[in-house]
Amino acid sequence: MSEKQKTISKPVRLKGTTLHTGLEVTIIYNPAPENHGFKFKRTDLEGQPVINALVENVVETERSTTIEQNGARVTTIEHVLAAAYGLEIDNLLIEIDGPESPILDGSAKLYVDALLEAGIVEQNAEKKFFIIDSAINYSDEGNKTEITTFPCTNFSMNVMIDYESAVLGNQYASINDISEFKDEIAPSKTFVFLRELEYLLDNNLIKGGSLDNALVIIEKGRPQEELDALSDKYNKPRIKGIERGILNEKDVLFSNEPARHKLLDLIGDLALVGMPIKGKILATRPGHASNVQFAKKIRQEIKKRNSKRYIPYCDTTVEPVFDVNQIKKLLPHRPPFLLVDKIIEISSTKIIGVKGITVNEPFFMGHFPDEPVMPGVLIVEALAQTGGILVLNTVDEPEKYSTYFLKINNVKFKKKVVPGDTLILKCELSEPVRRGIVNMNAQAIVGQTIVTEGHMTAQIVKNK
Repeated sequence: MSEKQKTISKPVRLKGTTLHTGLEVTIIYNPAPENHGFKFKRTDLEGQPVINALVENVVETERSTTIEQNGARVTTIEHVLAAAYGLEIDNLLIEIDGPESPILDGSAKLYVDALLEAGIVEQNAEKKFFIIDSAINYSDEGNKTEITTFPCTNFSMNVMIDYESAVLGNQYASINDISEFKDEIAPSKTFVFLRELEYLLDNNLIKGGSLDNALVIIEKGRPQEELDALSDKYNKPRIKGIERGILNEKDVLFSNEPARHKLLDLIGDLALVGMPIKGKILATRPGHASNVQFAKKIRQEIKKRNSKRYIPYCDTTVEPVFDVNQIKKLLPHRPPFLLVDKIIEISSTKIIGVKGITVNEPFFMGHFPDEPVMPGVLIVEALAQTGGILVLNTVDEPEKYSTYFLKINNVKFKKKVVPGDTLILKCELSEPVRRGIVNMNAQAIVGQTIVTEGHMTAQIVKNK
């Protein structure tokens, strides 16, 4: 059963200090219509420009992720988006009255709580997934970063970090399903090494940073007098020193919290892909820069798949949506003229069927005895039957209707189909069905090769 897109039932507001600029900023999650995606609106700027939360709009990844469009930008968006993605929300208009999202407690928990308070509602449109069917790899040898993918029926992620730190050591975090995000990942705070903290403070780069919104890691003990002087210099509360460890240890929720937070950031940055992912992602030492480059690779793959020339990977071993007995309830055809064995994917606009070609097909007796080749007209017929299932599946009492060809255009036969081949039959509507007239693009595929393609027009007719 297909999943539906989701939004929230009412607006919800949060207010807080931003990490880098130290401003007081209000952010409002608003419901949005189907197929809207995530968008930010800068309500403090003239014209209230809108920024699409897509990876092609990323302009900076130093210490956080920044997007820019229409002359406006928003930074530190990863926790805002991770909360929405982790709750499987698809459509939001996010209003913000400043250049940066509030850091709140340094995690995504308060954003998650706000969205749950608003209430998540299902919409009518089907959710569109990016399904990982082959490896997508990104590596950065200089930063020892690697991110790769594997096929998986749901969303899962493993993250490993190693900063050559005696305090952190090697850390590993994972989720086996996106439903684990709320409790296992969202509460994880961001972290910073004390040696980095001084540089950031000296350069006025974290005006809103505090022990309330970040875990501070000390790898080498400092005299108490030095820590006191450091606190006074930056007008921060005095802290009691430790030899080595996490300064605000009482705030630590998980033994591997830094790794969990890196997983959180990766999810937030992958929200910029523009659709949820089904697949397994393995990441070693990810950061915003690598996350964004990896997301760009996925966006490129999405654009490639949207091309009419794209050949989808089809796992013909999956449980069929319709087996041959269910197909017989939709089509009047019967053997030897029933040319679809099963349907493995179907939506309101697309269908993929399978026909196994064996040497026992009756047409091979005469076409041709010494060199069996499936007739091109029967390949077209198999595509037509598959398209008929797509259309008849949308009407009540489909057994009372039939589909008939009106026109076949631009049919091309590119390769022979022979015994042993598995024929993938893909049909997709080229425009909405109007007055019973159906227009669709059709492809017959063997392996990764298009063997036949064309455009078909048919009519749905009620049986007498």
